[in-house]
Amino acid sequence: MNQIETVMMKLSHSKFRSRFHLTSKDKEYILSKGWITIEKHADDFITQRLSYAVIENDGRQTPMRGHPVFIAQHATATCCRHCLLKWHHIPINHVLTTSEKEYIVKVIMTWLKKEMNNI
Repeated sequence: MNQIETVMMKLSHSKFRSRFHLTSKDKEYILSKGWITIEKHADDFITQRLSYAVIENDGRQTPMRGHPVFIAQHATATCCRHCLLKWHHIPINHVLTTSEKEYIVKVIMTWLKKEMNNI
């Protein structure tokens, strides 16, 4: 089992994380935009909201709704640096590396694709 499969299994056992699901509107949005655009959005959100060493509003920077990636971030514990530390062992107080950002986006995309298969 690879690292993403392992963390996804652990997240599925979390009462809080497992309650997040895409709405039909979220699914329609993904279908209308396509996977390349959604992945670009995920990368942009991670870069803009999580990549800095110090984030003043850490824990509150990711909305609970408004974009499928936001839902995925809460479901996958990629919503703030504290969750990234707890669930993914990515340290706080350093600028995210390219490989860390790529990993986070891959986790988000894995969850989104799994959710989309539940149409």
